[in-house]
Amino acid sequence: MLKSYTMNPGPKKPVRVRLAPSPTGSLHIGTARTALFNWLFARQNNGKFILRLEDTDKERSEKKFEKEIQEGLKWLGLTWDEGPILNQDSYLGEFGSYRQSERIEVYKKYLQKLLDEKKAYYCYCTKEELEAERQAMIAEGLSPKYNGHCRNQINPKSDREPQVIRFVTSETKIEFTDLVRGKVIFDGSLFGDMVIAKNLETPLYNFAVVVDDEEMKISHVIRGEDHLSNTPKQILMQKALDFETPIYAHLPLILAADRSKLSKRYAETSLLDYREKGYLSSALLNFMALLGWHPEGDEEVMNLQEMTEKFDIKKIQKSGAVFSPEKLTWLNSQHIKNLSNQELFSILSAELKKKNILAEKEFLLKLIEIEKNRLKTINDFIPQTSLFFELPDYEAKLLKWKDETLPEVETSLLKSLGAVEKMSEKEFTAENIREALDSVVDSTSRGQIYWPLRVALSGQKASPDPAEIGSIIGKKETEKRIKLAIEKVTNTRENRYDQSS
Repeated sequence: MLKSYTMNPGPKKPVRVRLAPSPTGSLHIGTARTALFNWLFARQNNGKFILRLEDTDKERSEKKFEKEIQEGLKWLGLTWDEGPILNQDSYLGEFGSYRQSERIEVYKKYLQKLLDEKKAYYCYCTKEELEAERQAMIAEGLSPKYNGHCRNQINPKSDREPQVIRFVTSETKIEFTDLVRGKVIFDGSLFGDMVIAKNLETPLYNFAVVVDDEEMKISHVIRGEDHLSNTPKQILMQKALDFETPIYAHLPLILAADRSKLSKRYAETSLLDYREKGYLSSALLNFMALLGWHPEGDEEVMNLQEMTEKFDIKKIQKSGAVFSPEKLTWLNSQHIKNLSNQELFSILSAELKKKNILAEKEFLLKLIEIEKNRLKTINDFIPQTSLFFELPDYEAKLLKWKDETLPEVETSLLKSLGAVEKMSEKEFTAENIREALDSVVDSTSRGQIYWPLRVALSGQKASPDPAEIGSIIGKKETEKRIKLAIEKVTNTRENRYDQSS
């Protein structure tokens, strides 16, 4: 019978959590959500949020990804209390470097301790031998694991170089309480002796993370469910090194709408790509918070402060969280609506400047007033307001309201032109324009006046109210666009006449 190894919570200590991404790729939604939940938990408990870069994969780790991770977290507003300084190479702090590649001497000390205490050993088995052993175990219907061949050898194969360092894995039952999943039990006899380093200079992930969490006094490890199988292995190493075991919380997987694995299109999309696509950081935070957690009540639109006040790690669901692009876009539109016009002006003016579009502040504020509620992303603003900068080309038939004839359209436009020509530039407000237009609406429907005018001013089938458009582009431009529409109708009628004759 297996011995049982149960981890019970130790004495309460200051909350210290960490995000430990690998700089082998871009920061994406999954890692960013983990960062958010860690950050919220730390802020709720007057704790510390630490950023640590796990770059033990020397071949794939790149500095550009380190910078992107930091830039993404900074954009989200998830500032870290300890860790690297953005755009600086110095990662030193109270607990040494926060980049694993600069902590080799620390790992070396603990690896040597395990070797000296016979809790780890050098393994000389080659890849070919290990593969043959694996296939043999599979053929016998056994779960493949290392058989411990080199563990008790008094005289190791001196004619070979050691291949790796293995940890002496206790065949015990490992039991711990997860803040999300509750009681979790693993059978250590299924693991085999784990590889923890290639050599003293090259520790592997599971070992390095154990040492770092102890050295940096991490109290809670909040990470994705994909790391759940690593936890019992790390607990065994903690016990062997006489380390304290942190409290664990494993977050649910993020799934596609059909609850399958999230496609690479979304799973591997860089977080900063969402910024380029016109999403607000506040909306992305809101969206990520709802991937596996929901506050009490029906409220879904929240800012970071509100999330901090309402967040409860014990309310995180165990089942997978569904990623909905539609939900993200809807939340983004709500966060745009919640911005003041001045706040939105600050964001949009910067975007317009990037595209060399110059506009007066008063003009932009007018556009924001009428377009804000129609925006799904920041990037929608320029396409949706392009008509205010330049009238797009359109066909005369678009000016027709229902079954109107072209002569009727021309009559309608002439009435609108006559109404606006009587107004002064100073009087040219949306309210006054509507009043002037209403004065020429007789027994005919409003659509017969407003539809052709809307198209004349926008060149589009769907656009803001023509009175709003006119008030923004001004009296002179309004008259110019109406006359152009009349000209289109006239030319179309004449062309038809020429063709019929």
